[in-house]
Amino acid sequence: MAAISLSKVEETAPALAGPYRSAGVSLRKHGLDGARAAVYLVVDYSGSMKPFYGDGSVQALADRVLGLSAHLDDDGRVPVVFFSTDVDAVTEIALDAHQGRIERIVSGLGHMGRTSYHLAMDAVIDHYLDSGSKQPALVVFQTDGGPINRLAAERYLCKAARLPLFWQFVGFGDRGSKQFDFLRRLDELPVPDKRVVDNAGFFHAGQNPSAMPDGELYDRLVGEFPQWLAAARARGIVPPV
Repeated sequence: MAAISLSKVEETAPALAGPYRSAGVSLRKHGLDGARAAVYLVVDYSGSMKPFYGDGSVQALADRVLGLSAHLDDDGRVPVVFFSTDVDAVTEIALDAHQGRIERIVSGLGHMGRTSYHLAMDAVIDHYLDSGSKQPALVVFQTDGGPINRLAAERYLCKAARLPLFWQFVGFGDRGSKQFDFLRRLDELPVPDKRVVDNAGFFHAGQNPSAMPDGELYDRLVGEFPQWLAAARARGIVPPV
């Protein structure tokens, strides 16, 4: 059973009823029906991301992550970290106020800087630990390029492997860009040489992310989550069901 019912979604966020249904199909397909997890969204606010804010791609991703979260968490909210050279904001999106939420947040932010993954990862880790949650967490981490400090990003991912956090990286932009070589390598970092479990996945959403069908997006967002859950439970990182 979903954490939040379809009728509640239709009442509070009717525009998300379709994505919510699609998310349910993907969760059932991957054996996650009835699963509970915190969901985070991390959004790239570097200068090269400007077109994706302008065309609504970031808002569309936020909306669809909310639709997924409604199945996994019952508070109707998703913590969101905006990052560039530094952490630009730690805030949230909510079912009952999702429309135009990204634009409202961004209007209060400053200069769009460069790309520091590790600072955003640190912010998520702090938020999760401060929350006191014992549930596993799915972190949707959107970016359009590699980090300015690759070693730090790798180190934080390895450090986070001992926590119940799974990082699903989503690339916006040209699928052939060398900017994503680091994320491909991050996805395949040796286990257990550097990480106790494989705690990350990566896929491209392309140059027009909003055009990716809901079903495909959700399959990609949750496709590796069950394998990580099993490995993390075997290691005692995630409590048994």
